[in-house]
Amino acid sequence: MKKSISDLSTEELKGKRVLVRVDFNVPRDKKTGEITDDRRIKEALPTIKYLIDKGSKVILVSHLGRPAGVTEDLRLTKIGERLSALLGKSVLKLDDCIGEEVENAIAKMGDGDVTLLENVRFYQEEEGNDENFSKKLAALADVYVNDAFGTAHRAHASTEGVAHILPGVCGFLIQKELDIMGKALADPKKPFVAIIGGAKVSSKISVIKNLAQKVDVLVIGGGMIYTFLKSQGYEIGKSLVEVKFLDQAKLIWAELKAMPDLKLIVPVDDVVTTDISNPDAPVKTVPSSQIPSDMMGVDIGPETIKLIKDAVKDAGTVVWNGPLGIFENPKFAKGTMEVAKALAQSKAVTIIGGGDSAAAAEKAGVADKITHISTGGGASLEFLEGKSLPGIAILQDK
Repeated sequence: MKKSISDLSTEELKGKRVLVRVDFNVPRDKKTGEITDDRRIKEALPTIKYLIDKGSKVILVSHLGRPAGVTEDLRLTKIGERLSALLGKSVLKLDDCIGEEVENAIAKMGDGDVTLLENVRFYQEEEGNDENFSKKLAALADVYVNDAFGTAHRAHASTEGVAHILPGVCGFLIQKELDIMGKALADPKKPFVAIIGGAKVSSKISVIKNLAQKVDVLVIGGGMIYTFLKSQGYEIGKSLVEVKFLDQAKLIWAELKAMPDLKLIVPVDDVVTTDISNPDAPVKTVPSSQIPSDMMGVDIGPETIKLIKDAVKDAGTVVWNGPLGIFENPKFAKGTMEVAKALAQSKAVTIIGGGDSAAAAEKAGVADKITHISTGGGASLEFLEGKSLPGIAILQDK
């Protein structure tokens, strides 16, 4: 168990400078730069408000996008404005994250004040986990809090390096992620169902292998199923396939089939089309074993939807990571949307592992009916793989 901010005494927080790594890497409109989804900012509010109430001087550090040096449209100014509005309190936004001006501004902070540093990735030393850069960030504070689950799988200066220098604890968001996802993996309510989708086998091999040891029912779908089908000698037409992973897919398939206590659910019917970009292209549903050579699989069919819904209906715990079709296109979104709705209607503990699956739950209008939607796509994936996340491993144990 990792130490959380709630384990720190008032004396350890009052009047202290607390550096909080948040994940404000929010989706924005490409043209205007306006924030289109502020869920990640809202998820950080419990930690920020708690520290304000304890009289800490709250210093927030985040990245935004993938800047190459200082990039004007990746400044955190609009994020600072949105955070001020959500907190109902003025947030001081600085134009840098280290240096004399930053130090002077922090020296003037009063208890309960909030300061937002500039995009930490404007410095390449951040992603390089540079020791000197970590020291400069650490020098700004007395205590370190990591509440950025979305970047906890990265050993960067602001996620891992600083915690070698300052005493580090987790914020409420990371604590929630660890509690809910950790309990689901270690002590799930049964039956335990995992639904793994997405485009590529290569990014989900470890997740499938790890979850297969823990779940009662494993559902595999999405674009990656066609690599599995091809490895079994089926005709997949023009469907997505990772040729380099065919041998590995064949081995994993054999392993999954040989597991006596695992129920494996894979598509039995598919929605197929000749061209995803042509709105007039023919679309039809076919058995998964009979995809025409000039067509490609783009979604699961009604029989497969029913199989998954039946599994979810009786489940105690459901973990879902990865869409089951090209859900960005409404014509090919039915499978993913129906699965999202099935999770929302289920009495099970339901967990969605961030990324596209989270976007699908939002799109289906059921996000508020899911037990937990992870804020970290890559981080939740690595957590489900059973990997240690460096940004969390470095924090103090209870």
